[in-house]
Amino acid sequence: MNFENCKGMSEEEMQEKFRAFQEELSSRISCADSFHLSDIKTVAGIDLAYWQNENGDEQAVCCIVIIDFTTHEVIERQHFSGKINVPYMPGFLAFRELPLILETVKLLENIPDIYIFDGNGYLHPRHMGIASHASFYLDRPTFGIAKTYFRADKKTDYTEPSPESGSFTDIVIGGEVYGRALRTHTGVRPVFVSVGNNISLDTACNIALTLTDKESHIPIPTRLADLDTHVMREKLRSQN
Repeated sequence: MNFENCKGMSEEEMQEKFRAFQEELSSRISCADSFHLSDIKTVAGIDLAYWQNENGDEQAVCCIVIIDFTTHEVIERQHFSGKINVPYMPGFLAFRELPLILETVKLLENIPDIYIFDGNGYLHPRHMGIASHASFYLDRPTFGIAKTYFRADKKTDYTEPSPESGSFTDIVIGGEVYGRALRTHTGVRPVFVSVGNNISLDTACNIALTLTDKESHIPIPTRLADLDTHVMREKLRSQN
């Protein structure tokens, strides 16, 4: 989608255009594995951080960290920053973030086997959170890990999983599984896993658990990407 075509539109016009685009893409989402787990060698985590410059313009930086799936060694780090041109509208976050994500991906010297987003995918009113939306431009399986719960239908809550590590409860809306509340460490708050594209929810949760160490309750790639966004935001702020 050409975001330049949205300049001059009202928020209502944008939402109408964005919703139609999401509905078109959502029919192409696959919640089945398109790969064998043994084929996964590298995994990328993606996150963004926002701020306003001295002129009041909204800025953001996207950070991507790629690690070795087996050793958890960091292979590559990249970032890209720029102005955000799409206003915040609930349910349409991907349209704000995708341009910076794709520019950051262009900088990668290593193409990861899978992308994990700090955010949602299928857990969205039209199943088109950033992890799903971005998948159509990345040509790789994707899924989302959110630290806070997003009510995709504005009313359905989740059921707390039991306290043990690895326990989970599915998030079911209208008889359909939208995502999963997953406990990655015993006694800590759960994370919220949802399919992006070309991966099953079971496999996404297995990967999330495999990549979560004792340092945090979120997987290493997205944790490192999150930390990098804070560092880069402060650095870039000081340059404005």
